[in-house]
Amino acid sequence: MQEHGVRQGDRPEIGSQGVVSEILSGKRRLNTRQVKVLGRRFKVSPVVFI
Repeated sequence: MQEHGVRQGDRPEIGSQGVVSEILSGKRRLNTRQVKVLGRRFKVSPVVFI
């Protein structure tokens, strides 16, 4: 995230800032939709986020 200048609140399609915080802290897993969105955003295979 730092490398790309992305903050927790910058990706509302992933979820609220609270949801993003839970994902980053390991309390919640990414779902299929979020994995696809992140893959498109960072131009990598969605598998990277699984």
